[in-house]
Amino acid sequence: MDKIIYKELSYEIVGAVFEVFKEIGYGFKERYYEDAIAKEFTKRGIKYKRQIQYKLMYKDEALGIQQFDFLVEDKIIVELKRGDYYSKNNMTQVIQYLKTSKLKLAILVNITSQGAKFKRVLNLE
Repeated sequence: MDKIIYKELSYEIVGAVFEVFKEIGYGFKERYYEDAIAKEFTKRGIKYKRQIQYKLMYKDEALGIQQFDFLVEDKIIVELKRGDYYSKNNMTQVIQYLKTSKLKLAILVNITSQGAKFKRVLNLE
């Protein structure tokens, strides 16, 4: 396991999140963090799309739509949460996004009172 998927791009994403937290701190609505991260991505030249929708398909029929916060460089899902702990629901949600989109990596970002934290989540399918 010496190969890390999208190592440099992941580092840039996490750096942008840390910069946002350093600048505005804790206690704001998730939407404000999302706006600030989008501005930081733009400043750093990171290509992204916001509020991306993917259809969950079953035998060529759409079952529903899933929407995640960011798609970076058409490779990495970035999902933002606010609160001191990762919940099982947050992890399940990100895993579902990976399966639906068939992408390899998501970064689950948690804005906490102690700082910005993140988890890299791999699609093993």
